[in-house]
Amino acid sequence: MTAHLNHPADHGHGGHDHHDDDDGAAHGTLKSYVTGFVLAAILTAIPFWLVMNRVFSESRTTALVILAFAVVQIVVHIVYFLHMDTKSESGWNMLALIFTLVLVVITLSGSIWIMYHLDSNMMPMSTHDMRKMP
Repeated sequence: MTAHLNHPADHGHGGHDHHDDDDGAAHGTLKSYVTGFVLAAILTAIPFWLVMNRVFSESRTTALVILAFAVVQIVVHIVYFLHMDTKSESGWNMLALIFTLVLVVITLSGSIWIMYHLDSNMMPMSTHDMRKMP
């Protein structure tokens, strides 16, 4: 007659030592991390090459292309490193990300708009006026 006692080493699993670390979050594989790293490196190298070789004659075009590469790189980081998609945690992660992006866009566009209008509406000062400033 042998009674099974929950020994402290059993951890309440009947003697089986199961260590499932799956907390519902997606975990990446080595292949996905390497893919993400290679994509991130390429998406960094191309804008660097564009700037160093002065591929575009206008700096505005270069800035827009770099901005596009930055957006793509953000998506690569979100998918390959943060493992966020529309299925993770019933979409709440993606909803939080979208909310954050909306706030960032509002803050940045509002700041740029305010600075532009402050600059264009300031009274011009001559060098003579600037000498009188403290």
